[in-house]
Amino acid sequence: MTLRLAVSVAVLAAVVVGQQPQRRERPVRLPARGTHGSVAGGTEYATEAGMQMYFKGGNAVDAGIAAMLAATVTEFSHFGLGGEAPILIRTRDGKVHAIAGVGTMPKLATAQFFRDHKLTDEEMVSPPEAGGLKNWVPVAGILPALVPGVVEAAMVALREYGTRSAAEVLQPAIELADGFPIDELRVSSIANSVKYLEAWPDSRRTFLPGGRVPQAGDIFRQPDLARTLRSLADAEKRALANGANRAKAIDAVRDFFYRGEIAHRIDAFSKAHNGLIRYEDMAAFRVEPEEPVSTTFKGYTVYKGGFWSQGPAMLETLNILDGYDIPSLKQNSAEYIHVLVEALKLAYADRDTYYGDPKFSKIPTATLLSKEYAADRRKLIGEMASLDFRPGKIGDTVGKHPFYADIQRYKIPDALMAKDTTCVDAIDKDGVAFSATPSGAWMPTYLAGDTGVPLTQRAQSFLLVPGHPNELAPGKRPRVTLSPTLVTAPDKTIIALSTPGGDNQDQSLLQVLFNSIFFGMNAEGAVEAGRFQTEHLVSSFDNHAMSPGTLLLDERTAAAVVAELQRRKHVVEMRTRFASGAAPVMIRFWPSGLIEAGADPYYFRAAQAW
Repeated sequence: MTLRLAVSVAVLAAVVVGQQPQRRERPVRLPARGTHGSVAGGTEYATEAGMQMYFKGGNAVDAGIAAMLAATVTEFSHFGLGGEAPILIRTRDGKVHAIAGVGTMPKLATAQFFRDHKLTDEEMVSPPEAGGLKNWVPVAGILPALVPGVVEAAMVALREYGTRSAAEVLQPAIELADGFPIDELRVSSIANSVKYLEAWPDSRRTFLPGGRVPQAGDIFRQPDLARTLRSLADAEKRALANGANRAKAIDAVRDFFYRGEIAHRIDAFSKAHNGLIRYEDMAAFRVEPEEPVSTTFKGYTVYKGGFWSQGPAMLETLNILDGYDIPSLKQNSAEYIHVLVEALKLAYADRDTYYGDPKFSKIPTATLLSKEYAADRRKLIGEMASLDFRPGKIGDTVGKHPFYADIQRYKIPDALMAKDTTCVDAIDKDGVAFSATPSGAWMPTYLAGDTGVPLTQRAQSFLLVPGHPNELAPGKRPRVTLSPTLVTAPDKTIIALSTPGGDNQDQSLLQVLFNSIFFGMNAEGAVEAGRFQTEHLVSSFDNHAMSPGTLLLDERTAAAVVAELQRRKHVVEMRTRFASGAAPVMIRFWPSGLIEAGADPYYFRAAQAW
């Protein structure tokens, strides 16, 4: 009785001060566990493709690339072959490498071209209303297309760090393009895009077979894409037959796509449809492995892509939070949510002010990622929510945040809103790890003629604010939200995690990581737990809207926590766990040799292990 009374008093006290933690529930499913290898991703089609590589003796890189290529076929609602694929890879020697699989803006494109461009019905259809950026890039059609980044990223990763052939990692995707049972999510994405697909003949022919929306369970075929994928595998086979070694044969695949037949056909299609991509843009595009950026946090080392992505914002957030005892804040208490959200606001203000393609803009990398800078930023976190956009001072100057540019919001039809991304992670028994956030070329899909290759809409992530580091320019990469993540520790722990979610990606990944390393959750529990999201940032998509102070909370958040956050002046909105704005997966390699994977069940993620 005494113990029961003490517990009741403690719970009551927590409720009074708004610190009652989120209610724990029975997990929807258990983690996938094994000792040989694991793959987690957006569908079972993708994870099964990856597992096939393990069964054939491949490593995590082979598995990750096969899964990613399969996703280009089966997850066309969110991602396609003409999209982007930033990748992080940890090799057996413990070194981490980054591959910036993001295409460049065509040489014909300029910021002024888009400032002067009059939007068509296929690009934007609704009248303006008050509140976002005045000028922005179309969200659909052929004009927001970059050079495709996926094939280059996949083949470079395979050549440098994989073990299988291009033909082997392409084979599952080829078979799926020949036909796979389509699911309800893909059917819904087609149904919501009919107006746009009907305006684009090649897209209509593929996605509306027989002039109608497919039904769930129909065998969905993409013969043009299947032919293109086979031609890539054939390019490797021809090179091998002519005496090329493995690396040169894989390079032959790159050349066939970017400097051969596919490039010429994309060029011809673009010219015929008033697009900007030319053969010369395709031929000039090459990526090579580069150093990731990283920080240390509570004994862990966290790796992200460079300032061409939003990944460094998570590192700055960690540096700010390094001054807090995270476990003592209690997971999803009011204080925990408040502190993390305020740290994220500061990091995102820097993202929105200072990030861009490092090949075009001088980014204050050392300052933004320094512990000293983070300590100064930490001092700005108070008891109440900040409603201001507060980028930090670099030297003697504070950069101009886009909030202070011309404001004018446009309402965008749901069918044209950015449809996000998928995720692929893999870890094998040797500690080789692969994390990718493939994205772009989502529905409504603009296919490049009979290549079957969907063109990305990623140019919308550029800004048209003059002088901004992320201002659109020919040959430049937009600053993307895509943010694969690798985490290591001295005890040989390795964690790979990624998610769709746009601006929410690093917010969600931060919470999933903390659930795992601080709050004792297994991989599945870490991704199933409720998450929060701040919209106090410049959207990277569509019309770049801003919502100062807005905080989205999971429906499972305790009422006392919600009330306390509202008292602190957060602009709270509630949402269901089925609309969390992200859908993460995570794989953790434990020092014992256990490989454990989790996948968000609320948006149909999948994980397998052997």
